[in-house]
Amino acid sequence: MKLKAEAEAEAEAEAAKLQKNNNNTQKEAEVENPEDYNDPETTPGDKKKLSRQMAKTYKPSAVETSWYEWWEKSKFFEADPDSSKPSFVIVLPPPNVTGPLHIGHALTAAIQDTIIRWRRMSGYNTLWVPGTDHAGIAAQAYVEKQFLRFTTITRDEMGRYSFINDLGDMKNLYRDAILRQLRCLGASLDWSRECYTMDEKRSLAVTEAFVRLHKDGVIYRQLRLVNWDCLLQTAISNIEVEHIEIKERTPLRVPGYEKPVEFGVLTSFAYPLEEGLGEIIVATTRVETMLGDTAIAVHPDDSRYSHVHGKFAIHPFNGRKLPIVCDAVLVDMNFGTGAVKITPAHDPNDYEVGKRLNLEIINIFTDGGKINSNGGPEFTGMPRFEARVAVTEALKKKGLFKGDQNNEMRLGICSRTRDVVEPLLKPQWYVNCKSMAEQALDAVTDGASPKIEIIPKQYVAEWKRWFENIPDWCISRQIGWGHRIPAWYAVLIDEPKELGAYNDHWVVGRNKAEATEEANKIFSGKEFDLHKDPDVLDTWFSSGIFPLSVLGWPNDTKDLRAFYSTSVLETGPDILFLWVARMVMLGMKLGGDVPFRKVYLHPMVCDARGREMSKLLGNAIDPLEVINGIELKGLHKKLDDESSLDKNELEIAKEDYVKDFPDGIPECGADALRFALVSYTAQSDKIKLDIQKVVEYRQWCNKLWDAIRFSMTKLGEDYIPREEMIPATLPFSCKWILSVLNKAISKTIVSLDSYEFSDAATAVYSWWQFQLCDVFMEVIKPYFTGNDPAYASERKHAQDTLWLCLDNGLRLLHPFMPFVTEELWQRLPSKKDSVRKESIVISEYPSTVESWNIDGVELEMDLIQFVVKSLRSLRAQLGPNEKCERLAAFVVCLTSDAWNTIKKHELEVSTLATLSSLHVLSKKDDVPVGCILDTLNESESVSVFLKLKGVVNVEAEFEKLNKKMEYLQK
Repeated sequence: MKLKAEAEAEAEAEAAKLQKNNNNTQKEAEVENPEDYNDPETTPGDKKKLSRQMAKTYKPSAVETSWYEWWEKSKFFEADPDSSKPSFVIVLPPPNVTGPLHIGHALTAAIQDTIIRWRRMSGYNTLWVPGTDHAGIAAQAYVEKQFLRFTTITRDEMGRYSFINDLGDMKNLYRDAILRQLRCLGASLDWSRECYTMDEKRSLAVTEAFVRLHKDGVIYRQLRLVNWDCLLQTAISNIEVEHIEIKERTPLRVPGYEKPVEFGVLTSFAYPLEEGLGEIIVATTRVETMLGDTAIAVHPDDSRYSHVHGKFAIHPFNGRKLPIVCDAVLVDMNFGTGAVKITPAHDPNDYEVGKRLNLEIINIFTDGGKINSNGGPEFTGMPRFEARVAVTEALKKKGLFKGDQNNEMRLGICSRTRDVVEPLLKPQWYVNCKSMAEQALDAVTDGASPKIEIIPKQYVAEWKRWFENIPDWCISRQIGWGHRIPAWYAVLIDEPKELGAYNDHWVVGRNKAEATEEANKIFSGKEFDLHKDPDVLDTWFSSGIFPLSVLGWPNDTKDLRAFYSTSVLETGPDILFLWVARMVMLGMKLGGDVPFRKVYLHPMVCDARGREMSKLLGNAIDPLEVINGIELKGLHKKLDDESSLDKNELEIAKEDYVKDFPDGIPECGADALRFALVSYTAQSDKIKLDIQKVVEYRQWCNKLWDAIRFSMTKLGEDYIPREEMIPATLPFSCKWILSVLNKAISKTIVSLDSYEFSDAATAVYSWWQFQLCDVFMEVIKPYFTGNDPAYASERKHAQDTLWLCLDNGLRLLHPFMPFVTEELWQRLPSKKDSVRKESIVISEYPSTVESWNIDGVELEMDLIQFVVKSLRSLRAQLGPNEKCERLAAFVVCLTSDAWNTIKKHELEVSTLATLSSLHVLSKKDDVPVGCILDTLNESESVSVFLKLKGVVNVEAEFEKLNKKMEYLQK
């Protein structure tokens, strides 16, 4: 689509310009020489050549470049169906080709890549299948809205062929953009198996599925009321209808109408009765449908209307005679007037009455939602909601209008177009879900070991509720974009030519030749012409067989045998029934087993106002805008160029951007974005995205960078890691860091295995930040001061332990932050004569080591850190000059155990608390004057004193102690 392509090109050019000079986080790195990150001789696709000298600061754009191309070229992500390793398989929920990915998709990619990288490093034959979805109604709605913005041409004026060509252009544009975004996010997908729901193989699979299900009697065609979208002129399924609760008279904007339309209004009017019997009053929230009324129902026991049983009312606009019928099922004689208008063609309940009582069924709407000729010449051609006003005015002129009042109601809205759904009588193709639903229900709820585990468990109850009340699924759509239904209508020479006039004239086949063969069996000896059904299948039908079709079904492929069923489906709860449930039904029916063993439903990403991120609302943030950074004017330009919002919606979206991102979005990098999103998963069912959280993790990446720079100076250029370490011989701090590393490894693995991703991320972060960087790297500094020979042994042990921590820590972190960990891991020295993996991607994930568990070291360090924290707290109370000086400290120990521990670790306490000296006293010893003190809680058995150089303000100290005593007494 030329208009769209041009807009996209302009937006990309502008974004490239904006990226160069974004904000402070970028400016700090501008002073760096690019060669301090990468050797300029690196060839695209080859392994990155790292410079010998590390840059002083971390810059995401420099670190994250080149690695992905090398990973992909090295085929690290490709699965082998012949492998003897256990398989672990994920199918990426295929994003719609209606636009680039937003942060919600980035969350999906971050979680799934964390899982797949962890499993790959843990020895599994991993397969993560990428794909995109043609999107059906969503794509058609998007393109039509775009045409309304840029041209006055409609779909009908363009013709099906041209319209589909433009949809194809949009698909190509955004499909390429989506695949580029996934690579930028570091998603380790098996690109050799990348697919698209309308490519040749997937199309053949969809046809095969339809034919088989039709042959089994699961798919059938029937005339019934459907949910109709007048904007797109197509049927939609029940699950694609959202319901708005309206409490009172409420004006709402409806697509295609300039003025808001009122809902929540109950209009009363009278029908005159024949033979001078007076009138009968009815009420409705859809007064325009009275043009299609064919009866009035009363309760058979209602004495008020016994005299009109079998009589007729006269339609005021066309003179049609409406029988007064009795129906005890529909009518509540104690509600309203006790008389109910019946419109069988436009209301599900009325349709059932019409079938029971054999009433006439009159459709008054065109497919576009206008009044047709059945509605009478006075209203023909009017849009339905304009007709609502016109009919009301006409009733008033005839003296039949009886007033209106507020009325609570549920209004059905199409989830894609936001059009008000209209019930219309249409022949459609349906899937009989009954038997498949029973299997899908059992798969989740049967016994202690169900075939499918849903996480979080609260969704199991929803699964049960939905499947126990599942309706048949309408799968035909009257749009141009999608898989054409493999059905042909046989028009016999001596019968009416109208397509679909006879339901038994439809034949199904994989192709026209097969359909012709079937038709010859049915119409033996008769001449006929076959006409293919112009309708297409619901997008969710092709997506429903995605776990099968991506592995080569219906063919008996190696992939299908090796990788079906898949291991886990990770997605949002918003498509639990649109997609997940249908995959389970179709997977069990066609594939013979459940399509996946676990379903993990992540929280939905929302904006600062709690609204789900959506292209329809214009609040969707492109993950590349967070990775690369973008100014506010760049965000506004993208809205202007790409969104399909109308003028009012566009202004609101721009105002929201001003509130949320007044200074634009700083460059954060993919690693920081991924880690922030994974960390958010502990939040109930919604994530309120705060870009500042991503910025904090970008700063933490700088902390990792600094940690490796510091470590490289301590290891030295000639350092070779020790082949084997004996933890029992190590200094205390080395024993401790290995012990807590063991716990971090265990916690991370247990959390990943139980899909508690936030806990896993916290475990890794806490070890790196609070134990390795804040404690261990500080406490070993004295060993390296001036190369003191007294510390030679400790220095060597510290080097070996530091290398071991960095190697394990980077591998532990890699699934969450793939780029920075690869860059830093590649800089670590290798063991002598060891065969090191070529990339951290295919290295082993850390596992716990029994010998690292040493009794007592963590308790000792807890006491040390408690003392240090108290000393730092005392220092914080001092004036600015004293804060910067090294001061003497005293620790009074009330027990011999505490005295022994602190005495043994004077060096650690002095180093971490930056003291000039430390004196460890017993409770019998006197503390020198001129100190401020902090009495720790009784269980710690210590008191801490900090010697001041100036005069102690005794009154101030007494005041502090009194306040503390009052607090403790409470």
